[in-house]
Amino acid sequence: MRLIGLAVVLSLSLAFAPLAAEAQQTGKVYRIAYLGNSSAALESELVAAFRQGLRDLKYVEGQNIAIEYRWAEGRYDRFPALVAEAVHLKVDVIVTAGTPAALAAKEGTRTIPIVMAVIGDPIVAGIVPSLAHPGGNITGSASMTPEIDGKRLELLKELVPGVSRIAVLWNPRNPNNAARIEQMRAAAKTLRLTLQPFVGAGDRQELEKGFEIIVAAHAQALIMESDRALLAHRAFIVDFATKRRLPALYAYREFVQGGGLASYSPSYPVMFRRAATYIDKILKGAKPGDLPVEQPTKFELVINLKTAKALGLTIPQSVLVRADEIIH
Repeated sequence: MRLIGLAVVLSLSLAFAPLAAEAQQTGKVYRIAYLGNSSAALESELVAAFRQGLRDLKYVEGQNIAIEYRWAEGRYDRFPALVAEAVHLKVDVIVTAGTPAALAAKEGTRTIPIVMAVIGDPIVAGIVPSLAHPGGNITGSASMTPEIDGKRLELLKELVPGVSRIAVLWNPRNPNNAARIEQMRAAAKTLRLTLQPFVGAGDRQELEKGFEIIVAAHAQALIMESDRALLAHRAFIVDFATKRRLPALYAYREFVQGGGLASYSPSYPVMFRRAATYIDKILKGAKPGDLPVEQPTKFELVINLKTAKALGLTIPQSVLVRADEIIH
């Protein structure tokens, strides 16, 4: 199994710093395990936000904090081993991104505090009994709100006038996604949209088969359910949509930055900065189970006008004025 630290990723400079002599002299150096879904290169913006949040709270790598970065590279089955390694290292806090990582961390330790930088719905996933009182050794931020799937479908309907048949890309290995799909079905019924086909995929081979199904179904557009493992395949997914001239609404801005049409999601950098606040409180003595799980307050709409033009779409002004970022 490849366990990739950010130190090996070109210019990111996100390496876990050795415990320097200076740090040993000035006091305790806290050790944090950061378990990422895809890779350092694909999540650099999120890690940068996380590190900035720590710096804002006076945590400096190599002085009073050390971070062990581990990456699943899109494979959820790697998380139990990554958690086991973090437990073996006797870290002070484990930081997770996504439901599978949080589930593995909860299963792997009942004592080490766990901070969920982002998770879908921790109640549906069975990770916490309530947002206000998570209990146990886990807390953090939830990214899902009940209305987000409906808003994504509304946006896609505005972006593609006359659309009626929409393909859905989702990862059935993510425990949150089955519930999300049902909410999406309900929203589609209200909007008089047909969701067909549903393509469950978590790796490249499954995506290839799924793309064939989408083409055969003559889908007019594509919508992607939130799943961070699919970030590892974003170039492949965007390339398919581009070649088939298929308008797509994604769950992450990284897809739009890579040439996708549009995305609507919580502001993940804000959530990753907030993770540092949880860590600070825990290191100062707070119990994770006493810290309420937060829900997002800021959402982002990102639109790629170059892609829209290539698809022959004219983005309505009513949508453009709501965009947080427009890529030309």
